[in-house]
Amino acid sequence: MEINFVREQFPALNSGFVFMDNAGGSQILGSSVDYISDYLIHSNVQLGASYKVSAMAGDRLTKVTEQIAGLLNTRDIKEVVIGPSSTMLLRILSLCLSAQWKEGDEVIVTNTDHEANVSCWTDLKDKGIKIKIWKVDPDTLELKIHDLEKLLSSRTKLVALTHCSNVLGTINPIKEIAAIVHDAGAHICVDGVAYAPHRKVDVQELDVDFYTFSWYKVYGPHLAVMYGRLDLLTEMKGINHYFFTPGDVPYKFQPGNYNFELTYGLRAFPEYLIKFFDMHFPHLNATAREKYRKSFELIAQYEEELAAKLLNYLNSVSQIRIIGHTEAEGDLRVPTISFVHEKLKSPDIVAEVDKENIGIRYGDFYAKKLIHDLELEKYGGVVRVSLVHYNTMEEVDRLIEAFQKIF
Repeated sequence: MEINFVREQFPALNSGFVFMDNAGGSQILGSSVDYISDYLIHSNVQLGASYKVSAMAGDRLTKVTEQIAGLLNTRDIKEVVIGPSSTMLLRILSLCLSAQWKEGDEVIVTNTDHEANVSCWTDLKDKGIKIKIWKVDPDTLELKIHDLEKLLSSRTKLVALTHCSNVLGTINPIKEIAAIVHDAGAHICVDGVAYAPHRKVDVQELDVDFYTFSWYKVYGPHLAVMYGRLDLLTEMKGINHYFFTPGDVPYKFQPGNYNFELTYGLRAFPEYLIKFFDMHFPHLNATAREKYRKSFELIAQYEEELAAKLLNYLNSVSQIRIIGHTEAEGDLRVPTISFVHEKLKSPDIVAEVDKENIGIRYGDFYAKKLIHDLELEKYGGVVRVSLVHYNTMEEVDRLIEAFQKIF
């Protein structure tokens, strides 16, 4: 992978600071900033009017939505719901979807998830919905399929889980899980926030019913997207004004509308993936979808090399315990790496790294149930290093050198 080409696309990387808290928020593509500015200067009007600038604004946003739909491989652009955050989109989904449920119906959540895809469902207990917890195996730190099968019943309406843990870095087999959930007559809702920066999301291939992630962690502005199957979105009650019809998708899930200029900035990411492909594979002819896939494959390969360098060092320190897979294999994990030290508190470790102009983080990362169940609170949570493909081997070396001063 041409790392210099990649880093040229992200202006913030010129600061000299080392960004390794990317699971909390990645740096934004320069082209996204340019598009946001361009929208505000040339088409900052309300949609739906008859005059020329409004028509142009609407056309711009429709084309961006089509690009996002192509990136996610949705069946219809109406299946793309833009919102302020994954947390808000999932909360809206829980309110709208549960309006169809009855007292005694069941939802399964995991103890590995960020609370965005947990609290919105567990709060339904007040409406008589029964909540079941799919717990991670404490030895392997994986979600076991046979444990899910024990929890499923004829009353199960939804299984909500993460595609990839924002603490463990572990990738869950969503396609396999979706098949089991559907065989049980239930729906599946996937939080892809920690997965989407590292791998291509194909909602049809995964066969999921709902899928959400945050763009500000996928090289864009502070915005999020939710995919929902059109038939499910259509039959659901919305959360917008009374005069919207069932077919007003996705607008009936976007009270107060969505952010136009930030949405226009989203066009930068699919365009970046195509530019990335053209840079690395100049003699290959391919469709946009193939270019997305091939670009992500190269990104994943490079990120595995980054993770291997860091994990090899951490594995060599006897007092460090990695929380998650200890190897860098790309089929099992993304380069979001968490650990604890037997004698040092996580906040103290991070405070020392801060002095080196390197940004990492400690805590529970809103995966509070996981940190509690693994008894990691006594360390002050975990130390988390979250790498992405614009990080360099030299930056990883700098981090290792910082750790060596501490350990």
